[in-house]
Amino acid sequence: MKNVYFIGIGGIGMSALARYFKFKGYEVSGYDRTPSELTGKLIQEGIPVHYEDLPQAIPADVEETLVIYTPAVPEDLGEMKAVRERGYRLIKRSRALGEIARGQRCLAVAGTHGKTTTSTLTAHILTHCGEGCSAFLGGISRNYGTNLLMSHTPTVVAEADEFDRSFLQLFPEIAVITAMDADHLDIYGDKAHVVEAFKAFASQVSGTLIAKKGLDLTSQDTKARILTYHYDDPAADFYGTNAHPDALGRFIFDLHYSGGVIREMKVGTPGWVNAENAIAASAIALCYGIAPEAIRAAVGSFEGVKRRLELHVHTPKLSYIDDYAHHPAELSTALSSMRDIFPGRRITAIFQPHLYTRTRDFASEFAAALSLADKVILLPIYPAREEPIPGVSADLIYQDIRCEKVLLLKEQLLDYLSREPLDVLVSFGAGDIDRFIAPITELLKSRL
Repeated sequence: MKNVYFIGIGGIGMSALARYFKFKGYEVSGYDRTPSELTGKLIQEGIPVHYEDLPQAIPADVEETLVIYTPAVPEDLGEMKAVRERGYRLIKRSRALGEIARGQRCLAVAGTHGKTTTSTLTAHILTHCGEGCSAFLGGISRNYGTNLLMSHTPTVVAEADEFDRSFLQLFPEIAVITAMDADHLDIYGDKAHVVEAFKAFASQVSGTLIAKKGLDLTSQDTKARILTYHYDDPAADFYGTNAHPDALGRFIFDLHYSGGVIREMKVGTPGWVNAENAIAASAIALCYGIAPEAIRAAVGSFEGVKRRLELHVHTPKLSYIDDYAHHPAELSTALSSMRDIFPGRRITAIFQPHLYTRTRDFASEFAAALSLADKVILLPIYPAREEPIPGVSADLIYQDIRCEKVLLLKEQLLDYLSREPLDVLVSFGAGDIDRFIAPITELLKSRL
């Protein structure tokens, strides 16, 4: 092969693969529906990207071109039809990642939430201590400014995505499962099938499976050794004690494991949830063989992941934080963590629901989670890959929110915020709400 062409190149996982193949010397190009910060950076790195459905843009040499696509792309897209009609080799993103990981030591992090931060921290620990790894991440590491790390060490850290059962292409030596909540019910139908898929993933782990304490995973599900982790449960194999936040909400704790205690671990990112993510990542590193003090130093230098409890403005009177949360459990965890970061302060949450199906399936759970804020600004649903569903709108969530609330269109948001008295503001969502981060930050800084 000479060419690798991506259909849906702007996705976080797809863009990491595009960078990988570019690094390996292939001619890389691709299509995405809309311009974004990610596609702009790919173009800067010498990867052509276009935003129109142009079958003629696919490299003409069928025999020397691999086409990689994401399941989020509609099947009736002209480029997808052309690839199939012309006989190109066509594989999903998950298959490509599985082929890259095969033959290397694979460390994978799965779970319906927490996997991006945990996998990024795992990769950072291995990189910071000098061991090195290649890493395919589901977010942009703030330490390295990218979602791809490359190394000559034959170890791959991979975020194992349950969407479309993608993680079943991975066969890790060590894996973490952070959560098995109901999600992607447009794919799975119900929670039982979600759990079934995670158990299938567990069965593919060859060495050690590190599961969040309380998950329904037993020796019947995997031949791997099963260990558990938890924020503060001493019944787990890895757990924290003496946890307390500093002035910026960054937690300090003692990490207990079978070999002893790593004292005064300080997480470089705020919130108790990141302390728990750090315990999971440290568990992987300890099982891999990294020295405890090297882990302690790396965790303290971790700067986090963009759009994961990311602070943009932070003063005693006005703060703004942004987070990718788009599932009720993620929202509950994030808002709970923010109560530790900003004790006694008034929290206003902006939320953009992601997908009609997710809104339909979890409307009451979203409302309950958002009600942990003092005020909620709710935006319309971001459809992503979906067509509208009759009767499904953000109002399904709005009607059950039990705190102060307002329903706005996106184009009304900035004007509304300019007139709103704010203390702590947080924006949540996996759609295009990230395009408001810069203007909201600028607006709030003008008040300081």
